[in-house]
Amino acid sequence: MKITIIMMLVLSTAVFSYQTIVKEVKGKEQITVLENEKLIARTEIEQEKKSSPTLAPLQLKVVLKRIYLDGETSEEVIKQTIWSMDDFWAQYEDWQLLDQKEGQVTFKQHIDDISPLLKANGYFGIDQEGRLSIYKGNPAADEVIQSFFQIDLEKLESKLKEQLKEGIVIISKDQYSQLLQSLKEYEVR
Repeated sequence: MKITIIMMLVLSTAVFSYQTIVKEVKGKEQITVLENEKLIARTEIEQEKKSSPTLAPLQLKVVLKRIYLDGETSEEVIKQTIWSMDDFWAQYEDWQLLDQKEGQVTFKQHIDDISPLLKANGYFGIDQEGRLSIYKGNPAADEVIQSFFQIDLEKLESKLKEQLKEGIVIISKDQYSQLLQSLKEYEVR
């Protein structure tokens, strides 16, 4: 009986050891299978990245045309990198789209102010025929930027006539608008 019990113990230990070894082997096989699956998945992702086109940002030439109260137009050209079209259109929501073609977009905007040129070097004056004009620099330089209307020089006060012949410096939008409005009453009709 002792031999039987010892045999049973030996057999049960062997079975237990066998089951443990099988579990360990199966566990290692499962780990190996999982590691192989991860490796395969990683390889597939890397191959997809290589084969599918990468989305690169769009490069555009953006032309911004500003039209000022005095009729002067300025143009600014910039190269812009666009990652999101929604963000791009939102950036220019206050601008009017003029033209759109491959690689270039043109916008315009009316500016409620006089141009930087006028602020820096603009003069009101009258030309030889008595037209109210804006000059780049003193009217003596005779560089007309814009002409408005014929002034009745006989109705014009002599002091104002002399100022216009010498040139009245334009310093602000308000001064530009006020002077233009006040001289409108001397327009030849």
